[in-house]
Amino acid sequence: MRGSILLSGLGLLAEVTAVSEYGTFLDPANNASMKFRYWLPDASVDIETVQKDIQAAGALGAGAVEFLPLYNYGGSLAGPPSGADWATYGFGTPAFRHIFKASLQAVKSAGMRMDFALGANQGQGVPAETTDPGLHWDLAPYHLEVPINGSYSGPIPGWGTGELIALISATVISSSPIKNPGSSLFSTPPNNATKLILQSETLVEHTDKVNEDGTVSLRLKNGTSHVSKHVRASPKQYLFAFYQFQDLVKNLDIESNVTGTIFDNGSYTVDHYSARGAETTIDFWENHILDDTEIRSLLSEVGTYGWEDSIEIKSNISWSSSLPQRFENMHGYRLHKYLPLLMHGNNNPGVQPSHPGSIKCTLDSEDNGSGFVNDFRAALAQGYGEYLEALTSWLEGLGLGYSAQVSYNLPIDMETNIDRVTAPECESLAFNNNIDGYRQFSGAANVAQKQVISNEMGADLDKALRLPISELLGQINSAFAGGINQIVLHGQTFTGDYYGTTWPGYLTFFLLFSESYMDKQPAWTLGMPDAISYINRNQYILRQGQPRTDIAFYNKVSYTDPQLSTIYSGNDLVNNGYTYSYLNPTNLNLSQAYVSNNLLAPEAPAFQALVLTAHENVTLEAVSKLQEFANAGLPIIISGGLPGYYASGNGSQQKPVQEALQTLQGSQNVHTVENGQITAKLNELDIHPRVEVITPKNATWYPILRSENSTDYIFIFSKESTATGHIIVNSTKTPYVLNSWTGERTALLDYQVEGQTTKIPLSLVSNETAILAFCDEWASEVATPSSHAVHVPSNVLGYSITASGSFVVHATTGPLPSDYLLKSSNGKTFNISANTGLSSFSLKSWKLVAEHWEAPRNMSDATIVAEKHNTTHHLSSLVSWLDIPGLQNASGVGYYSAQFSWPPTSSNSTGSIDGAYISLPQISHGLRLFVNGQPVQALNFARPLVDIGPLLRNGSNRVVAVVPTLMWNYISSIYDDLEISGSKPMLTSGSLPSKVDTGLIGEVRVIPYTAHDISP
Repeated sequence: MRGSILLSGLGLLAEVTAVSEYGTFLDPANNASMKFRYWLPDASVDIETVQKDIQAAGALGAGAVEFLPLYNYGGSLAGPPSGADWATYGFGTPAFRHIFKASLQAVKSAGMRMDFALGANQGQGVPAETTDPGLHWDLAPYHLEVPINGSYSGPIPGWGTGELIALISATVISSSPIKNPGSSLFSTPPNNATKLILQSETLVEHTDKVNEDGTVSLRLKNGTSHVSKHVRASPKQYLFAFYQFQDLVKNLDIESNVTGTIFDNGSYTVDHYSARGAETTIDFWENHILDDTEIRSLLSEVGTYGWEDSIEIKSNISWSSSLPQRFENMHGYRLHKYLPLLMHGNNNPGVQPSHPGSIKCTLDSEDNGSGFVNDFRAALAQGYGEYLEALTSWLEGLGLGYSAQVSYNLPIDMETNIDRVTAPECESLAFNNNIDGYRQFSGAANVAQKQVISNEMGADLDKALRLPISELLGQINSAFAGGINQIVLHGQTFTGDYYGTTWPGYLTFFLLFSESYMDKQPAWTLGMPDAISYINRNQYILRQGQPRTDIAFYNKVSYTDPQLSTIYSGNDLVNNGYTYSYLNPTNLNLSQAYVSNNLLAPEAPAFQALVLTAHENVTLEAVSKLQEFANAGLPIIISGGLPGYYASGNGSQQKPVQEALQTLQGSQNVHTVENGQITAKLNELDIHPRVEVITPKNATWYPILRSENSTDYIFIFSKESTATGHIIVNSTKTPYVLNSWTGERTALLDYQVEGQTTKIPLSLVSNETAILAFCDEWASEVATPSSHAVHVPSNVLGYSITASGSFVVHATTGPLPSDYLLKSSNGKTFNISANTGLSSFSLKSWKLVAEHWEAPRNMSDATIVAEKHNTTHHLSSLVSWLDIPGLQNASGVGYYSAQFSWPPTSSNSTGSIDGAYISLPQISHGLRLFVNGQPVQALNFARPLVDIGPLLRNGSNRVVAVVPTLMWNYISSIYDDLEISGSKPMLTSGSLPSKVDTGLIGEVRVIPYTAHDISP
């Protein structure tokens, strides 16, 4: 039980008095608080309802809303409902400006902040003239087979598709069938494709030979004399033609017969690989929204970020008209001849996983032509970086910032452009709650000293209306452990009436994805406020000062896996508490990435070493940078052997890279180890984790360290294990424990100072977090006894601190443990024996009043929260509503009550008791506890254990637990009656997701204690 000392030691406590730019730990400011993504159906909805929705979010504790005009009927899921009118209510119309302004006013009135999408739906584009050169470009490939050693006269393939960029011929020395993979997320089956191996020396460009009518006469080059060892069948000759064109793809695919203005036909996606695309978005805002001076003024007052979502642009080949020249400027050679190599896997790997292309061309060279593909993707990344920079510069010029889900889904290296925006954002959906994935994102952001690293949180497939808050918090904790410090919940929905929509209202994404947070959800005012306060306080801590990360891993990929799979799979580092993140060569060139005092990026994150593994690939520039770091004193560990060559162009730098690596390997401060020996080498080098973690082998804790002036903060997360262990912190400052659920800070009872470190025992259950702070300047704010315990017996549940500044420990009253002596740092020993003969006891005979929340008689009225009625149930044990007759299809609020006598009596009782703790089952979806009519403080969802001694009275005592349930169990029973924006709900499979166990499930125990003053 020793962990309770840290996690439930709640006593007399002074509030934080110093207010930073982020407020206080007890009451974080809006800029340190979580946000709701707010989905606006379209600009036709009731404005007062929108304003009330926004203010309701603020009342729950949200610091901001991310205002997203969704126009779901303009996406790929469904057409418009009857009555919807994009031309009148679309993005940027007078009606939109009116509701946008009213929303900003509501935000201001509520004392909140607002982020806003730069375009409708995903924010990928705006209404525009179809001739605008800033709209999206595509590159269409065509091919045809011609006789080997023959000549060809006739039209080139694909003529008329667009502007011809290149006509290429090549000898195909082998072909084979391949399968493009299926996608469960997009419900797309695998499909057939063809792999062609081209003879490198036969690639020839013939663009200048094409006539004005698209015909050509060619005598093709003979490549057969060089291909015999590769040939599996007779070699063939192919012509490849490539055409660029503006495909007028829309992020809102709305068609209209009216063509009077740019607002009549949806919203066009802009070019994301040049600044010109950003200019189209900027021009639209300046001319159609910010020309309203009141909107501009309100944004300056309450706006935070213009924002763009995950990039979901489909194409043949990712392209911009500026790319050929950009490519040549970057790499010193023309791209055109190598375009056949780009026909597969260079569109959108995130949203087109099953359609990367029907032809995959590679070369017969050593790297199969990957160097040319890598160079192309580098040019894409540069163009995309200029797009981001243009929007960032514009928004920062307005006193705002730019937040974007950088590189999400694009065929480029994600880490390259994370520093280009004010507040880079990632998403739990693609990152799969993988802490290693988040580290791939946060490393670059931390080096660039981005104070806000955002996350779109909680978009889970098939979890709509059935995502427990505890599960959501587990996802959030994983993001925090990976370096994220801003949560944007996905999301809050409009609560009023809308076209073709039944109660319970506008359920976003037609129930495919979670979540539609709203007042119809029983947890809206019961579970969400406590969860939001918890999120906000953790974010407050994770914004303090700068991060301190132990190790940087070098990481270079051609493009980032859209599902962010784990890169370093070893567990040696994390098992010992080493924190790490990833940097690519571009990140190493940031101005903040220098070495001082043997630390890389010493301002933040102050890496103590850099690791280069054998499975990585490096460029000559990267090796030169690593050599520079080693010469400056940074320890570099090469793990598992020398890395490979990151190909560029024709691979001419491969030999220089290998020679540079060998030089690096032999340099001072560079160390080579076998796989799995990184931690051993770090220990040998006397490089220890700043927060060392010592736990059983089956347990993993994830620490995050932030340092600010005189204070160090540690956030610790136990993801999937329950264990008792300890941490060793490289500090001798006074330690405090901070309770994210209540906002309280208290001096820490139990720790040992050993030399320049502090050892702290700690117990964490699965999905539990803890926050510690180390500071010598808090004694004036927080009661801090002059001595502390260096050993605490196992029967201590928790403690409080008296007004005079002494610890009072609470010991269980059952049988004595073998170890019942508390040892103090001042040398005193205290007998914490409390064998009164009274053990803890379980509460039985529960009465449950179930408040059913059901649809109104008029299903067309979505403004009604619910029709409510009560049923009463007597329970001998606390089981799921699914196991209670009459509640299997019910959702609502459970009012659980039980009674017990105090003080308890026993035939073996030998003394008095001073109070009791109450222990409840882990909280799934929220719980408010009352003892004798008095509210108990917010409870830790993972470990709901709390001192109720001050609330007890002699005689009968009544406990009431108010528990919201998940909405799905009822909604699934009326599923066939639902309509959302003119469409039926959608399923990823042929059957409804199963109902979910809900309610108060498990055992509630009362644990008597005796109080022991251990004054110095």
